[in-house]
Amino acid sequence: MKRSSFIPAVILLMAVVLSACGPATIVANPLPPQRSLSVTGSGTVTLTPDIAYINIGVHNEMPTASEAVTSNNTQTQQVIDALKKSGVDAKDIRTTNFSIYPNVQYDPQTNLKIGTTYVVDNTVYVTVHQIDSLGDLLDATVKAGANSINSIQFDVADKTSAIKQARDEAVKDGKSQAQDLASSSGVTLGGLQTVSFIDNVPTPLMESFGKGGGGGVAAPSVPINSGQMTLTVTVNMTYEIR
Repeated sequence: MKRSSFIPAVILLMAVVLSACGPATIVANPLPPQRSLSVTGSGTVTLTPDIAYINIGVHNEMPTASEAVTSNNTQTQQVIDALKKSGVDAKDIRTTNFSIYPNVQYDPQTNLKIGTTYVVDNTVYVTVHQIDSLGDLLDATVKAGANSINSIQFDVADKTSAIKQARDEAVKDGKSQAQDLASSSGVTLGGLQTVSFIDNVPTPLMESFGKGGGGGVAAPSVPINSGQMTLTVTVNMTYEIR
């Protein structure tokens, strides 16, 4: 009885092993590895800025907070009026900071408090579309009472066509590289398999300009040079080769 029950068990175990190993031994005809060639092309366009962004502020310090606020309000309004008179649209003038804080003075010898003044700052962020007259505009604001002008940023308002031009040049550069490499390597260039790109859009060019003593006589036409900006597009391309 024991011998007859052992034989079917062995047969069943062999069947399981064969069924598990069988499919793994079937080998399909493998596809030949696909050969490819990858290149990186670049396109560059030089742009002339046509817009500027400026922070223009009024700083006042008076014995009392009310005096400081009153003086600052008057000067700031004069600055805004000067901006509008210079051709800046009201929608391009935006208040970005208004602050009031005490400034405590101490005796340098005794380190004892000797007085307190109050400081008021009001800063507007201005978008200038006519950058050819930017120097005159800065002069006008200083004469009107601005005594804090900084972070002049030059930019290009619409980079759409420049980006397209740079992309076209990048693709042409990549295609030319691929053809040259294929020819030098003795292979035939096939179809384009993948393409991707990166737009390296330049950040606005920043310059500094400072002038104090609002209401004083400003030098005629502050010299401002916007310079040029460079926009670069990088294209990664992969071709089939035979």
